[in-house]
Amino acid sequence: MYKILVINPNSNEDVTTKLTAIFLDYPKKKNTKVDCISLKQGPFGIETDEDINNVAPLVLNKIQNKLSSFDAFIIACYSDPGLRESVLAFSAPIYGIHETTVKYCHHQRKNFGVIALGEDSIIRHEKYIDKLNLKKFYVGETSLDIDVDEAVNGESTMDKILKASKYLIDEKDAQIIILGCAGMARYRDSLEELLGITVLDPVQASVDYAIMNLEYCFKGERYEPKEKEHVIKKRFYCQFKFNCSWFKFVLSRKGYDGIFKRTQFSRK
Repeated sequence: MYKILVINPNSNEDVTTKLTAIFLDYPKKKNTKVDCISLKQGPFGIETDEDINNVAPLVLNKIQNKLSSFDAFIIACYSDPGLRESVLAFSAPIYGIHETTVKYCHHQRKNFGVIALGEDSIIRHEKYIDKLNLKKFYVGETSLDIDVDEAVNGESTMDKILKASKYLIDEKDAQIIILGCAGMARYRDSLEELLGITVLDPVQASVDYAIMNLEYCFKGERYEPKEKEHVIKKRFYCQFKFNCSWFKFVLSRKGYDGIFKRTQFSRK
């Protein structure tokens, strides 16, 4: 059975509790145990550039301490704090939910819009997508003007997300809606049913991708920190596997998973 650690970089336990509920059936359904944890030293909500910079080393330290216990790691914040530093430092599969979900939409070749917490978040997200060179199918974002805690517990949050989603669909021609905060995960199923299009919770999408990647690329491995001279080689190798795996991931969601049953990748 695979083991995946989902790291909520803030200290809001409500977010982590809601995330944990999503993965309760994964041991039986997907042969994977998903543990969700908070960072007690992190801010209550990650909403500013200062918050992101402060939690990045906390994320790095947590992954380092858990390397021998898990097969893959998910950074459950839409700003992907500490992702670049962690990927350079460790050979384990590590995923930022923003990068992973946007790449999925890009490979699906469908317009996607994002529901953001606030205007500052939108500015940050746009810069990040531009840096990733993945703006081709990005139609924009809508701000809810709420904080992380309200995203999780607010009585009117669902209505606000629904209204914002309809705007992106009707006015921006969005074909996929991304919930741009891990705190919105609980609304995914209901929103998808109401809207009639794909709604992505980035945490769940990233976990599902990590499971597929473990099956085809990293089976049976454990990890240690890498020395600097191995970083470039590692990055090139992982990017090759990442691209191949995305191709399989996209087709598997379209019902073509069977053609990859004999495909395996091994590490040298």
